[in-house]
Amino acid sequence: MSSTVFIDGAAGTTGLEIAERLAGREEFSLLILGDEKRKDDAARKEALNSADFVILCLPDDAARAAVAMIETDNVRVIDASSAHRTSAGWTYGFPEVVGTREVASARFVSNPGCYPTGFIALMAPLISAGLLPADWPYACHAVTGYSGGGKSLIARFEDDSDIAYRSYGLSFSHKHLPEMQVLCDLKLAPLFSPAVISAYRGMIVEVPLPLGAMDKAASPDMLLANLQQAYLGSRIITVHEDQPDELLALRSMEPTDGLDLYIFASADKRQARLVARLDNLGKGASGGAVQNLNLMAGLPETAGLRL
Repeated sequence: MSSTVFIDGAAGTTGLEIAERLAGREEFSLLILGDEKRKDDAARKEALNSADFVILCLPDDAARAAVAMIETDNVRVIDASSAHRTSAGWTYGFPEVVGTREVASARFVSNPGCYPTGFIALMAPLISAGLLPADWPYACHAVTGYSGGGKSLIARFEDDSDIAYRSYGLSFSHKHLPEMQVLCDLKLAPLFSPAVISAYRGMIVEVPLPLGAMDKAASPDMLLANLQQAYLGSRIITVHEDQPDELLALRSMEPTDGLDLYIFASADKRQARLVARLDNLGKGASGGAVQNLNLMAGLPETAGLRL
């Protein structure tokens, strides 16, 4: 017998890609509201309380309101917004970091943000192992395809071909900062510099490390060995040993739910650059949600993923 899934916000970019990954899978049956009922609160409330699994692809305030509408105790929720990522009672949906059992047994799962997926994958194991200091003022530089900004940003980039690069988050209050700090157990929030490029999808997240100036930092070789051990056997996260001359974000990128990690080091080992490359709509959003859904439903976590 299949489990019913209701995607609240199914018409958005993340919701559409989740539905694509679930299409044709006998384990799940999608509960779909027609266009005339998608914004009807009574119809939504009925769907929210009748599904086995609810996936919220909504703005933060709307996600909180949707959770408040759920009155049935056995409904399990995956929230793709940032509303609950550091909230009590919610499990952070990064199985490789928090544990597959924790996600599988949770009722409320908050899906990680796209940028934090790369940052946390790189930093959390290294901080936890004591190979990097938790009290260092880290910086994080990142670029993403414009699909991560939703319909308005997609329209802006596609309607104005003159935009090549958009730097933002200049108020130092990006909504992803709390989860980046909490999940990595950092004493200070990272100095985060996000930007959008003129490609639909794809993301590169980088953390520069002045190892020679850090009192409690391990060598690049030790950092690499730790990440390899942390993700040993993963079919989703690949830790690369090579140091290519360049990493490219391509306009022609195909959807993928994988995550690639690299450590680049200077010849004297006094500087390093930790780099994550992923699809912001894949492991950074829809793919991550489907991975969590698989675990919560007792299925192989990679079922239906694009790997």
